[in-house]
Amino acid sequence: MAEGKTTKRTAKKADGFSAEERAAMRERARELKAGASAADGEAEVLAKIAAMPDSDRAMAERLHAVIKAAGPTLTPRTWYGMPAYSHDGQTLCFFQPRAQFKARYMTLGFSDKAHLDEGPMWATSFALMELTPEAEARITELVRRAVG
Repeated sequence: MAEGKTTKRTAKKADGFSAEERAAMRERARELKAGASAADGEAEVLAKIAAMPDSDRAMAERLHAVIKAAGPTLTPRTWYGMPAYSHDGQTLCFFQPRAQFKARYMTLGFSDKAHLDEGPMWATSFALMELTPEAEARITELVRRAVG
């Protein structure tokens, strides 16, 4: 095959990740190279939240406050370009703004390091449409349990 030519098979393989997914992977590579301190991590999380569209920013600011209050030992940092919170150097929870992946809801997720095990099956991510007092109470409970 001549140089510069693309077959259907190669073109399809190159399209395996969306532009948003590729951007998240580039963000993660940058985060690993930077090796940010705790203070840098907090600043990065706040900068990510500040850069969000209005539709996400208010909820992200409140979610950040709820998570920090529920898990005061957690260290804010970014993870794949998303606001995240780590414990002993391991990402424990994170949230994905709806605009980042063009979703209809924000997602609060927990890694396998979170202590949320409940029998043979349990949820590791939650869709957030709004932060009601009930939702904030549930998030507080989940974060506290996740930290252990």
